[in-house]
Amino acid sequence: MGKNSASFDWVTILIYLSLVCFGWVNIYSASLGTSTPGSYLDMSEPYGRQALFIGLSVILIIVILAIEAKFYQRFSSIIYIIALIMLAGLFVFGKTISGATSWYAIGTFRFQPSEFAKIATALALAKYVSDIETNIKLISHQFKAFVIIALPALLIIPQPDPGSALVYAAFFFPLYREGISGLYFVLAISGALIFVGTLLFGPIWVAVAVVLMGCLSFFLLKKKKRPGIPLLLFIIVTSIGLSFSVNYIFNNIFEQRHRDRLNLVLGKEVDSRGIGYNTNQSEIAIGSGGWTGKGWTEGTQTKGHFVPEQHTDYIFSTVGEEWGFAGSSAVIILFTCLLFRLIFLAERQKSQFSRIYGYSVAGIIFIHFMVNIGMVLGIFPTVGIPLPLFSYGGSGLWGFTILLFIFIKLDSERLSF
Repeated sequence: MGKNSASFDWVTILIYLSLVCFGWVNIYSASLGTSTPGSYLDMSEPYGRQALFIGLSVILIIVILAIEAKFYQRFSSIIYIIALIMLAGLFVFGKTISGATSWYAIGTFRFQPSEFAKIATALALAKYVSDIETNIKLISHQFKAFVIIALPALLIIPQPDPGSALVYAAFFFPLYREGISGLYFVLAISGALIFVGTLLFGPIWVAVAVVLMGCLSFFLLKKKKRPGIPLLLFIIVTSIGLSFSVNYIFNNIFEQRHRDRLNLVLGKEVDSRGIGYNTNQSEIAIGSGGWTGKGWTEGTQTKGHFVPEQHTDYIFSTVGEEWGFAGSSAVIILFTCLLFRLIFLAERQKSQFSRIYGYSVAGIIFIHFMVNIGMVLGIFPTVGIPLPLFSYGGSGLWGFTILLFIFIKLDSERLSF
Protein backbone atom coordinates (compact mmCIF):
# COMPACT_ATOMS: atom_id res chain seq x y z
CA MET A 1 0.00 0.00 0.00
CA GLY A 2 3.06 2.21 0.11
CA LYS A 3 3.89 5.41 1.88
CA ASN A 4 0.30 6.70 1.81
CA SER A 5 -1.18 3.87 3.88
CA ALA A 6 -1.17 6.05 6.99
CA SER A 7 -3.33 8.63 5.22
CA PHE A 8 -6.28 6.32 4.56
CA ASP A 9 -9.42 7.80 6.07
CA TRP A 10 -9.91 5.53 9.06
CA VAL A 11 -13.16 7.22 10.07
CA THR A 12 -14.78 6.00 6.85
CA ILE A 13 -13.17 2.59 7.21
CA LEU A 14 -14.48 2.21 10.77
CA ILE A 15 -18.01 3.15 9.68
CA TYR A 16 -17.72 0.60 6.86
CA LEU A 17 -16.63 -2.12 9.29
CA SER A 18 -19.42 -1.22 11.73
CA LEU A 19 -22.10 -1.51 9.05
CA VAL A 20 -20.72 -4.76 7.61
CA CYS A 21 -20.36 -6.42 11.03
CA PHE A 22 -23.75 -5.29 12.34
CA GLY A 23 -25.26 -6.35 9.01
CA TRP A 24 -23.83 -9.86 9.44
CA VAL A 25 -25.20 -10.05 13.00
CA ASN A 26 -28.68 -9.34 11.66
CA ILE A 27 -28.31 -11.66 8.67
CA TYR A 28 -27.43 -14.41 11.16
CA SER A 29 -30.57 -13.75 13.15
CA ALA A 30 -32.79 -13.43 10.07
CA SER A 31 -31.48 -16.77 8.76
CA LEU A 32 -32.35 -18.69 11.92
CA GLY A 33 -35.57 -20.58 12.36
CA THR A 34 -36.75 -22.41 15.43
CA SER A 35 -34.00 -25.05 15.07
CA THR A 36 -30.65 -25.00 16.87
CA PRO A 37 -28.10 -22.94 14.89
CA GLY A 38 -24.99 -24.61 13.52
CA SER A 39 -21.53 -23.20 12.92
CA TYR A 40 -21.19 -19.50 12.14
CA LEU A 41 -19.40 -20.59 8.95
CA ASP A 42 -22.08 -23.06 7.81
CA MET A 43 -22.02 -22.57 4.02
CA SER A 44 -25.53 -23.98 3.68
CA GLU A 45 -26.87 -20.92 5.50
CA PRO A 46 -26.92 -17.28 4.34
CA TYR A 47 -24.91 -16.11 7.36
CA GLY A 48 -22.13 -18.61 6.58
CA ARG A 49 -21.93 -17.52 2.96
CA GLN A 50 -22.03 -13.85 4.00
CA ALA A 51 -19.07 -14.49 6.31
CA LEU A 52 -17.21 -15.85 3.28
CA PHE A 53 -18.20 -12.80 1.23
CA ILE A 54 -16.87 -10.53 4.00
CA GLY A 55 -13.58 -12.44 4.09
CA LEU A 56 -13.20 -12.10 0.31
CA SER A 57 -14.01 -8.38 0.65
CA VAL A 58 -10.86 -7.99 2.74
CA ILE A 59 -8.83 -9.36 -0.18
CA LEU A 60 -10.62 -6.95 -2.54
CA ILE A 61 -9.78 -4.03 -0.24
CA ILE A 62 -6.09 -4.96 -0.15
CA VAL A 63 -5.98 -5.16 -3.97
CA ILE A 64 -7.85 -1.86 -4.45
CA LEU A 65 -5.62 0.03 -2.04
CA ALA A 66 -2.47 -1.49 -3.56
CA ILE A 67 -3.28 -0.21 -7.05
CA GLU A 68 -1.98 3.22 -8.01
CA ALA A 69 -4.73 5.86 -7.75
CA LYS A 70 -4.15 7.11 -11.31
CA PHE A 71 -5.15 3.67 -12.62
CA TYR A 72 -8.81 4.32 -11.87
CA GLN A 73 -8.88 7.47 -13.97
CA ARG A 74 -6.66 6.15 -16.75
CA PHE A 75 -8.73 3.00 -17.39
CA SER A 76 -12.19 4.34 -16.49
CA SER A 77 -13.41 4.29 -20.11
CA ILE A 78 -12.33 0.67 -20.59
CA ILE A 79 -13.97 -0.36 -17.29
CA TYR A 80 -17.18 1.37 -18.43
CA ILE A 81 -17.23 -0.40 -21.80
CA ILE A 82 -16.65 -3.78 -20.11
CA ALA A 83 -19.58 -3.06 -17.76
CA LEU A 84 -21.87 -2.28 -20.71
CA ILE A 85 -20.85 -5.49 -22.49
CA MET A 86 -21.55 -7.50 -19.34
CA LEU A 87 -25.01 -5.91 -18.97
CA ALA A 88 -25.83 -6.59 -22.64
CA GLY A 89 -24.60 -10.18 -22.29
CA LEU A 90 -27.33 -10.89 -19.75
CA PHE A 91 -29.91 -10.97 -22.54
CA VAL A 92 -28.09 -13.97 -24.01
CA PHE A 93 -26.34 -15.69 -21.10
CA GLY A 94 -28.20 -14.36 -18.06
CA LYS A 95 -30.03 -16.48 -15.52
CA THR A 96 -33.57 -15.51 -14.52
CA ILE A 97 -34.14 -15.35 -10.76
CA SER A 98 -37.36 -14.03 -9.19
CA GLY A 99 -38.55 -12.81 -12.59
CA ALA A 100 -35.43 -10.77 -13.43
CA THR A 101 -32.61 -11.79 -15.79
CA SER A 102 -29.98 -9.92 -13.80
CA TRP A 103 -27.46 -12.65 -13.02
CA TYR A 104 -24.69 -14.72 -14.49
CA ALA A 105 -24.59 -18.18 -12.94
CA ILE A 106 -21.59 -20.53 -12.96
CA GLY A 107 -22.51 -23.56 -10.91
CA THR A 108 -23.57 -22.29 -7.49
CA PHE A 109 -21.76 -18.96 -8.00
CA ARG A 110 -23.97 -16.05 -9.06
CA PHE A 111 -22.81 -12.63 -10.21
CA GLN A 112 -24.93 -9.49 -10.71
CA PRO A 113 -23.17 -7.09 -13.11
CA SER A 114 -25.50 -4.17 -12.36
CA GLU A 115 -23.80 -3.79 -8.96
CA PHE A 116 -20.47 -3.18 -10.70
CA ALA A 117 -21.93 -1.08 -13.54
CA LYS A 118 -22.60 1.67 -10.97
CA ILE A 119 -18.88 1.81 -10.19
CA ALA A 120 -17.97 1.90 -13.87
CA THR A 121 -20.49 4.67 -14.54
CA ALA A 122 -19.17 6.74 -11.62
CA LEU A 123 -15.61 6.43 -12.98
CA ALA A 124 -16.64 7.18 -16.58
CA LEU A 125 -18.72 10.20 -15.57
CA ALA A 126 -15.88 11.55 -13.41
CA LYS A 127 -13.44 11.06 -16.29
CA TYR A 128 -15.67 12.83 -18.83
CA VAL A 129 -16.72 15.80 -16.68
CA SER A 130 -13.17 16.38 -15.39
CA ASP A 131 -11.72 16.34 -18.90
CA ILE A 132 -10.10 19.67 -19.75
CA GLU A 133 -12.21 19.92 -22.93
CA THR A 134 -15.52 19.44 -21.06
CA ASN A 135 -17.63 22.36 -19.92
CA ILE A 136 -20.55 20.78 -18.09
CA LYS A 137 -22.50 24.05 -18.25
CA LEU A 138 -22.88 23.60 -22.03
CA ILE A 139 -26.04 21.77 -23.12
CA SER A 140 -24.13 19.59 -25.60
CA HIS A 141 -21.71 18.44 -22.90
CA GLN A 142 -24.57 17.86 -20.47
CA PHE A 143 -26.21 15.65 -23.09
CA LYS A 144 -23.07 13.50 -23.36
CA ALA A 145 -22.93 13.16 -19.57
CA PHE A 146 -26.59 12.08 -19.54
CA VAL A 147 -25.83 9.47 -22.23
CA ILE A 148 -23.05 8.01 -20.04
CA ILE A 149 -25.56 7.69 -17.20
CA ALA A 150 -28.48 6.48 -19.34
CA LEU A 151 -26.78 3.65 -21.29
CA PRO A 152 -26.36 1.22 -18.35
CA ALA A 153 -29.76 2.21 -16.94
CA LEU A 154 -31.44 1.42 -20.28
CA LEU A 155 -29.77 -2.00 -20.31
CA ILE A 156 -30.95 -2.70 -16.75
CA ILE A 157 -34.62 -1.66 -17.10
CA PRO A 158 -35.63 -4.47 -19.54
CA GLN A 159 -34.15 -7.22 -17.31
CA PRO A 160 -36.54 -6.06 -15.67
CA ASP A 161 -34.82 -4.43 -12.71
CA PRO A 162 -36.28 -0.94 -12.25
CA GLY A 163 -34.83 -0.71 -8.72
CA SER A 164 -31.23 -0.89 -9.93
CA ALA A 165 -32.03 1.52 -12.78
CA LEU A 166 -33.52 3.99 -10.29
CA VAL A 167 -30.14 4.26 -8.56
CA TYR A 168 -28.72 6.08 -11.60
CA ALA A 169 -30.65 9.16 -10.46
CA ALA A 170 -27.82 9.45 -7.91
CA PHE A 171 -25.54 10.89 -10.59
CA PHE A 172 -27.52 14.12 -10.53
CA PHE A 173 -25.70 15.02 -7.28
CA PRO A 174 -22.13 15.17 -8.71
CA LEU A 175 -23.40 16.95 -11.83
CA TYR A 176 -25.22 19.53 -9.72
CA ARG A 177 -22.06 20.02 -7.64
CA GLU A 178 -20.11 20.68 -10.83
CA GLY A 179 -22.50 23.34 -12.07
CA ILE A 180 -25.52 22.02 -13.99
CA SER A 181 -28.76 23.86 -13.36
CA GLY A 182 -31.01 22.83 -10.50
CA LEU A 183 -33.84 23.15 -13.03
CA TYR A 184 -33.24 19.48 -13.99
CA PHE A 185 -33.99 18.47 -10.41
CA VAL A 186 -37.11 20.66 -10.33
CA LEU A 187 -38.32 19.14 -13.61
CA ALA A 188 -37.70 15.60 -12.36
CA ILE A 189 -39.61 16.24 -9.12
CA SER A 190 -42.40 17.98 -11.03
CA GLY A 191 -42.66 15.03 -13.42
CA ALA A 192 -42.89 12.60 -10.50
CA LEU A 193 -45.57 14.73 -8.82
CA ILE A 194 -47.58 14.92 -12.04
CA PHE A 195 -47.30 11.15 -12.47
CA VAL A 196 -48.46 10.39 -8.92
CA GLY A 197 -51.08 13.16 -8.96
CA THR A 198 -52.60 11.78 -12.16
CA LEU A 199 -52.86 8.29 -10.68
CA LEU A 200 -54.59 9.70 -7.59
CA PHE A 201 -56.85 12.41 -9.04
CA GLY A 202 -56.95 11.91 -12.81
CA PRO A 203 -55.51 13.98 -15.68
CA ILE A 204 -58.27 16.62 -15.72
CA TRP A 205 -57.65 17.80 -12.16
CA VAL A 206 -53.87 17.72 -12.67
CA ALA A 207 -54.22 19.81 -15.85
CA VAL A 208 -56.32 22.37 -13.97
CA ALA A 209 -53.71 22.48 -11.17
CA VAL A 210 -50.87 22.95 -13.68
CA VAL A 211 -52.64 25.88 -15.37
CA LEU A 212 -53.40 27.53 -12.01
CA MET A 213 -49.81 27.14 -10.81
CA GLY A 214 -48.50 28.50 -14.11
CA CYS A 215 -50.70 31.59 -13.83
CA LEU A 216 -49.80 32.14 -10.17
CA SER A 217 -46.06 31.87 -10.91
CA PHE A 218 -46.40 34.46 -13.68
CA PHE A 219 -48.35 37.02 -11.64
CA LEU A 220 -46.81 36.52 -8.19
CA LEU A 221 -43.11 36.20 -9.01
CA LYS A 222 -40.97 39.28 -9.40
CA LYS A 223 -40.40 40.41 -12.98
CA LYS A 224 -36.74 39.27 -13.03
CA LYS A 225 -37.63 35.75 -11.84
CA ARG A 226 -40.83 35.48 -13.87
CA PRO A 227 -40.66 32.96 -16.76
CA GLY A 228 -41.35 34.29 -20.23
CA ILE A 229 -44.77 33.60 -21.75
CA PRO A 230 -43.42 31.20 -24.47
CA LEU A 231 -41.46 29.20 -21.87
CA LEU A 232 -44.41 29.18 -19.47
CA LEU A 233 -46.77 27.95 -22.20
CA PHE A 234 -44.28 25.25 -23.19
CA ILE A 235 -44.03 24.02 -19.58
CA ILE A 236 -47.82 24.01 -19.16
CA VAL A 237 -48.49 22.17 -22.44
CA THR A 238 -45.72 19.62 -21.76
CA SER A 239 -47.00 19.01 -18.22
CA ILE A 240 -50.57 18.50 -19.40
CA GLY A 241 -49.34 16.18 -22.16
CA LEU A 242 -47.42 14.13 -19.58
CA SER A 243 -50.48 13.97 -17.36
CA PHE A 244 -52.70 12.61 -20.14
CA SER A 245 -50.05 9.99 -21.05
CA VAL A 246 -49.66 8.68 -17.48
CA ASN A 247 -52.49 6.12 -17.63
CA TYR A 248 -51.18 4.69 -20.90
CA ILE A 249 -47.64 4.41 -19.48
CA PHE A 250 -48.92 2.92 -16.23
CA ASN A 251 -51.18 0.33 -17.88
CA ASN A 252 -49.06 -0.64 -20.89
CA ILE A 253 -45.39 -0.21 -19.91
CA PHE A 254 -45.38 -1.05 -16.19
CA GLU A 255 -45.64 -4.72 -15.30
CA GLN A 256 -48.59 -5.85 -13.17
CA ARG A 257 -46.44 -6.37 -10.07
CA HIS A 258 -45.10 -2.81 -10.37
CA ARG A 259 -48.64 -1.43 -10.80
CA ASP A 260 -49.81 -3.35 -7.74
CA ARG A 261 -46.92 -2.14 -5.58
CA LEU A 262 -47.45 1.50 -6.56
CA ASN A 263 -51.20 1.23 -5.98
CA LEU A 264 -50.53 -0.14 -2.51
CA VAL A 265 -48.27 2.77 -1.57
CA LEU A 266 -50.82 5.27 -2.94
CA GLY A 267 -53.58 3.60 -0.92
CA LYS A 268 -55.58 2.61 -4.03
CA GLU A 269 -55.37 -1.06 -3.05
CA VAL A 270 -55.23 -2.93 0.25
CA ASP A 271 -53.72 -6.40 -0.07
CA SER A 272 -51.98 -7.49 3.12
CA ARG A 273 -51.97 -11.15 2.06
CA GLY A 274 -50.89 -10.81 -1.55
CA ILE A 275 -48.58 -8.25 -3.14
CA GLY A 276 -48.55 -6.20 0.08
CA TYR A 277 -47.63 -9.11 2.33
CA ASN A 278 -43.91 -8.31 2.61
CA THR A 279 -44.45 -4.68 3.54
CA ASN A 280 -47.27 -5.46 5.97
CA GLN A 281 -45.20 -8.09 7.82
CA SER A 282 -42.19 -5.77 7.83
CA GLU A 283 -44.23 -3.00 9.45
CA ILE A 284 -45.53 -5.46 12.07
CA ALA A 285 -41.97 -6.62 12.84
CA ILE A 286 -40.61 -3.09 13.20
CA GLY A 287 -43.59 -1.91 15.24
CA SER A 288 -43.28 -4.83 17.66
CA GLY A 289 -39.68 -3.90 18.53
CA GLY A 290 -40.63 -0.91 20.65
CA TRP A 291 -37.86 1.28 22.05
CA THR A 292 -35.16 -1.30 22.74
CA GLY A 293 -36.27 -4.38 20.79
CA LYS A 294 -36.88 -7.98 21.75
CA GLY A 295 -33.20 -8.92 21.79
CA TRP A 296 -30.84 -10.52 19.31
CA THR A 297 -32.26 -13.74 17.79
CA GLU A 298 -35.40 -13.26 19.92
CA GLY A 299 -37.63 -11.64 17.29
CA THR A 300 -40.77 -13.74 16.83
CA GLN A 301 -41.53 -12.32 13.37
CA THR A 302 -37.90 -12.85 12.37
CA LYS A 303 -37.55 -16.39 13.73
CA GLY A 304 -40.88 -17.34 12.19
CA HIS A 305 -39.74 -16.07 8.77
CA PHE A 306 -42.94 -14.06 8.39
CA VAL A 307 -41.08 -11.45 6.31
CA PRO A 308 -39.92 -12.98 2.99
CA GLU A 309 -36.39 -12.03 1.89
CA GLN A 310 -35.75 -10.70 5.38
CA HIS A 311 -31.99 -11.29 5.19
CA THR A 312 -31.74 -9.37 1.89
CA ASP A 313 -33.92 -6.37 0.96
CA TYR A 314 -35.92 -6.41 4.22
CA ILE A 315 -33.00 -6.77 6.63
CA PHE A 316 -33.92 -3.48 8.34
CA SER A 317 -37.11 -5.11 9.69
CA THR A 318 -34.87 -7.45 11.72
CA VAL A 319 -33.09 -4.43 13.18
CA GLY A 320 -36.41 -2.84 14.09
CA GLU A 321 -37.81 -5.94 15.79
CA GLU A 322 -34.73 -7.13 17.68
CA TRP A 323 -32.93 -3.85 18.38
CA GLY A 324 -35.92 -1.52 18.51
CA PHE A 325 -35.96 2.22 17.95
CA ALA A 326 -32.51 2.55 19.53
CA GLY A 327 -30.88 0.06 17.16
CA SER A 328 -32.73 1.40 14.11
CA SER A 329 -31.61 4.93 14.99
CA ALA A 330 -28.02 3.74 15.37
CA VAL A 331 -28.07 2.26 11.85
CA ILE A 332 -29.57 5.45 10.39
CA ILE A 333 -26.99 7.57 12.24
CA LEU A 334 -24.15 5.40 10.91
CA PHE A 335 -25.34 5.83 7.34
CA THR A 336 -25.83 9.56 7.86
CA CYS A 337 -22.30 9.89 9.25
CA LEU A 338 -20.95 7.94 6.28
CA LEU A 339 -22.71 10.22 3.80
CA PHE A 340 -21.52 13.43 5.48
CA ARG A 341 -18.00 12.02 5.73
CA LEU A 342 -17.96 11.20 2.01
CA ILE A 343 -19.10 14.72 1.12
CA PHE A 344 -16.42 16.17 3.41
CA LEU A 345 -13.76 14.01 1.76
CA ALA A 346 -15.02 14.88 -1.73
CA GLU A 347 -14.74 18.60 -1.01
CA ARG A 348 -11.10 18.34 0.06
CA GLN A 349 -9.95 16.63 -3.15
CA LYS A 350 -7.39 18.38 -5.31
CA SER A 351 -8.62 16.80 -8.53
CA GLN A 352 -12.03 17.29 -10.08
CA PHE A 353 -12.05 13.60 -11.04
CA SER A 354 -11.79 12.51 -7.40
CA ARG A 355 -14.38 15.04 -6.26
CA ILE A 356 -16.93 13.93 -8.85
CA TYR A 357 -16.31 10.29 -8.04
CA GLY A 358 -16.70 10.99 -4.31
CA TYR A 359 -20.05 12.71 -4.84
CA SER A 360 -21.14 9.78 -7.02
CA VAL A 361 -20.31 7.34 -4.21
CA ALA A 362 -22.30 9.44 -1.72
CA GLY A 363 -25.23 9.73 -4.14
CA ILE A 364 -25.39 5.99 -4.86
CA ILE A 365 -25.28 5.06 -1.17
CA PHE A 366 -27.89 7.75 -0.35
CA ILE A 367 -30.38 6.50 -2.98
CA HIS A 368 -29.96 2.88 -1.82
CA PHE A 369 -30.30 3.85 1.83
CA MET A 370 -33.30 6.15 1.35
CA VAL A 371 -35.27 3.84 -0.95
CA ASN A 372 -34.55 0.66 1.04
CA ILE A 373 -35.57 2.15 4.40
CA GLY A 374 -38.62 3.78 2.78
CA MET A 375 -39.58 0.46 1.16
CA VAL A 376 -39.33 -1.46 4.44
CA LEU A 377 -41.45 1.20 6.21
CA GLY A 378 -44.07 1.16 3.44
CA ILE A 379 -43.33 4.72 2.27
CA PHE A 380 -41.96 3.61 -1.13
CA PRO A 381 -43.07 0.68 -3.29
CA THR A 382 -41.03 -2.52 -3.19
CA VAL A 383 -38.35 -2.20 -5.87
CA GLY A 384 -35.68 -4.69 -4.77
CA ILE A 385 -32.92 -2.34 -3.61
CA PRO A 386 -30.59 -3.74 -0.90
CA LEU A 387 -29.38 -1.80 2.12
CA PRO A 388 -25.71 -1.01 1.36
CA LEU A 389 -23.09 -3.10 3.21
CA PHE A 390 -25.90 -4.55 5.32
CA SER A 391 -28.09 -6.81 3.20
CA TYR A 392 -27.08 -10.36 2.32
CA GLY A 393 -25.36 -10.89 -1.02
CA GLY A 394 -21.87 -11.18 -2.42
CA SER A 395 -22.38 -8.99 -5.49
CA GLY A 396 -23.90 -6.19 -3.42
CA LEU A 397 -21.25 -6.30 -0.69
CA TRP A 398 -18.36 -6.49 -3.15
CA GLY A 399 -19.87 -3.77 -5.34
CA PHE A 400 -20.20 -1.30 -2.46
CA THR A 401 -16.79 -2.30 -1.09
CA ILE A 402 -15.09 -1.59 -4.41
CA LEU A 403 -17.10 1.62 -4.89
CA LEU A 404 -16.13 2.95 -1.47
CA PHE A 405 -12.50 1.86 -1.29
CA ILE A 406 -11.61 3.24 -4.71
CA PHE A 407 -12.58 6.62 -3.27
CA ILE A 408 -10.63 5.94 -0.08
CA LYS A 409 -7.60 5.21 -2.28
CA LEU A 410 -8.12 8.39 -4.32
CA ASP A 411 -8.48 10.39 -1.10
CA SER A 412 -5.33 8.89 0.40
CA GLU A 413 -3.20 10.38 -2.38
CA ARG A 414 -5.33 13.44 -3.29
CA LEU A 415 -3.53 13.85 -6.59
CA SER A 416 -4.21 16.73 -8.94
CA PHE A 417 -3.85 14.36 -11.94
